[in-house]
Amino acid sequence: MSFKEERRVVITGLGAVTPVGNNVADFWNAIKEGRHGFAAITRFDSTDFKCHVAAEVKDFDPKQYIDPKQARRMAPFAQLAMAAAKEAIEDSGLDMEKEDAYRCGTCVGSGIGSMQDLESEAAHVAAKGPKFVNPIFIPKMISNMASGNISIQYGLKGKSIDIVTACATGTNCIGEAMRTIQYNDADIMVAGGSESAVTPLSVAGFCQLTALTSSDDPDKCSLPFDKNRSGFVMGEGAGVVVLEELEHAKKRGAKIYAELVGYGCSSDAFHITLPAEDGSGAAAAMENAINDAGIAKEDIEYINAHGTSTHANDLFETRAIKKLFGDHAKNIKINSTKSMIGHLLGGAGAVECITCVKELEEGYIHQTLGYETPDEEMDLDYCKDACNKDIKYALSNSLGFGGHNATIILKKYE
Repeated sequence: MSFKEERRVVITGLGAVTPVGNNVADFWNAIKEGRHGFAAITRFDSTDFKCHVAAEVKDFDPKQYIDPKQARRMAPFAQLAMAAAKEAIEDSGLDMEKEDAYRCGTCVGSGIGSMQDLESEAAHVAAKGPKFVNPIFIPKMISNMASGNISIQYGLKGKSIDIVTACATGTNCIGEAMRTIQYNDADIMVAGGSESAVTPLSVAGFCQLTALTSSDDPDKCSLPFDKNRSGFVMGEGAGVVVLEELEHAKKRGAKIYAELVGYGCSSDAFHITLPAEDGSGAAAAMENAINDAGIAKEDIEYINAHGTSTHANDLFETRAIKKLFGDHAKNIKINSTKSMIGHLLGGAGAVECITCVKELEEGYIHQTLGYETPDEEMDLDYCKDACNKDIKYALSNSLGFGGHNATIILKKYE
């Protein structure tokens, strides 16, 4: 018997802070109601910028989740991660006094880290000199501090890592945490991703890449797979899940949301920002995940797509699905959660994993909000409307700058 058959990995806790809700229940209700989180940027004056909309987290008070003194020493991305982790750990019913802390770890990543601190401290150096830089600038900025702070807060003394693969970060973190449990390096892993990068420098940088939407209409700014799409909407938020070895979860009587059965990766080895044009890289990641799960391609009836609303991603991801699944691609329901919450960068895959869990749990596939006009060559079922459908597997894709492709497959727990 292989290690994978011996050590199955399940999800026992969920936590989220998103542009449409600061907990899982509010987030999921908004998704089902088809409510988006897009509005004019409030974090700074975007008058001179090419993009003026974002999907910001609303009414978030870190002091509700973290000691105020601790909160001041954390960057926004770490605060969001801490809040999501708090919800996930409490949801899991985990009692660390009954656990071996060295068998409990963390893998929560961020694609960028603290752009806020980078901007402010660079300004201090330029205006006043190096002596005026905040002494904790580096510990606030670096992306591993989501994992680090969660580990410290909850006494998780096992493996504490931070996978950074741009927009694939959240999915890679969950996948590598799954592997950690399968290889018997841990019994419990707190995993996910977080991002808060609605800042002048970040938005300017993505604008210069022509990656962000050119629409100022909140109802028409994020249109994954639609012919009229014009780029992605910068989002912010965090998603965290508690992963656990099945027998360990059963022994403590934990609620089991879903089983994580497949994880696959690949690299396009093509371009720093563009995906491989024939979809071969993303197709390989999906195929690797399907093989890892030990299922047939025809078993996949639903895909939570990366679906960013950029011309290149949506077309090339469609090509990847067609390349791998052939005629069966026409039978697959494909949606994009980014149509309602925008692109959470390093947090995207983790929140989308939670979306898949809820869809498996409720037998419900959400719509791709705003999808109206089909594009040439993109002729699959992109879920113009939500539907009730009992699915056994959910496949989730995340594709990042640098050619990083990551796929996870969740299974309805039986």
